[in-house]
Amino acid sequence: MSIQRCFNIADFRRLAKRRLPAPLFHYIDGGSDDEWSLRNNTCAFDKYALLPEQLTDVSSVDPAISLFGARCALPLMLAPTGMSRLFHHEKELGAARAAARFGIPYALSTLGTSSIEDIAQVPELTRIFQIYILKDRELTREFVERARAGGYQALCLTVDMQMAGNRERDHRFGMTMPPRIGPGTLVDFALHPHWVANFLRAPDFRLANVAHRVDALKGGAMSLIDYVNSQFDRAVSWDDMAWLAEAWNGPLIVKGILSAADAQRACAAGATALMISNHGGRQLEGAPAPVDCVSAIRAAVGPQVEVIVDGGVRRGVHVLKALALGANAVSFGRPYLYALAAGGQAGVERMLTLMRAEIVRGLTLLGCASVRDVAPHHLMRL
Repeated sequence: MSIQRCFNIADFRRLAKRRLPAPLFHYIDGGSDDEWSLRNNTCAFDKYALLPEQLTDVSSVDPAISLFGARCALPLMLAPTGMSRLFHHEKELGAARAAARFGIPYALSTLGTSSIEDIAQVPELTRIFQIYILKDRELTREFVERARAGGYQALCLTVDMQMAGNRERDHRFGMTMPPRIGPGTLVDFALHPHWVANFLRAPDFRLANVAHRVDALKGGAMSLIDYVNSQFDRAVSWDDMAWLAEAWNGPLIVKGILSAADAQRACAAGATALMISNHGGRQLEGAPAPVDCVSAIRAAVGPQVEVIVDGGVRRGVHVLKALALGANAVSFGRPYLYALAAGGQAGVERMLTLMRAEIVRGLTLLGCASVRDVAPHHLMRL
């Protein structure tokens, strides 16, 4: 099976499963505890039906929007995801270059295996740096300055990672960073020679943005959970967020908001955009699906704050449902990681080609000539 035989996200997931050793595939694919929140993120879209308007002029359909002060060719962005080198040797750069070609934003994770400066070299890219307020506040301040120097358009503060969720698949399949080939995993890795060959050819699995201050891997392989629990600050407050907003003095997205009350607190502390997210179902098990939180949050913050739905999006019609509920755009992580694992940058571009076609087709059949035309009256709650 090749990426040209992939026609939807589920196809890319199957191909990624074939190409990745089990610990790495399940790191992408898994959630916390019983994975109810993970499943519900996508299933929640099925509670909404789209109501098309007929006999409208859709001879020309424009899916572009403005996001974070920049033109965005689709109401879509690539969410921050850690350690993309695990899945393909083109790592974060492959995904960022694909995003640039499609005119959509890419968010680099603090825990990326490409540096802030690496992504800054990708031309014509709307760059976002996803940031945590770490115990090492000077490192957080350094991130702000490096992002500013690299021409990043926005920061994205993740607020739902006080400690790592209980990701049982990581324990079950022996996920470590960097990957560890030992007696328990030898056969599985041997069955994926292409990945192993690239692992041996380019074995740089450093957490590129933090290694100079906290080399989490210098003592050998460790779990991401161990790193998060040792370095992330559970005492972070809204005052810390306000400090970050003042230090950055630019577009600031807050990722991990699920309630209207927290949305209002984030805006009061300096957020210019909100990413409604439960961390892909990887943190608090039982948290609601992001799409179900849109209406209340939009009502709480008004029309001026940009709202992005992050989680569960697998189809173009999911994007349209989020827009009809009041979102400006959506973001996703797993879909492009499946595509990256399946075929590197070319895989991500193939996936985005399909997603763009689904969004344009959906707009046309909904009777909307542009994203701006999608409104609440196009939606029916089942």
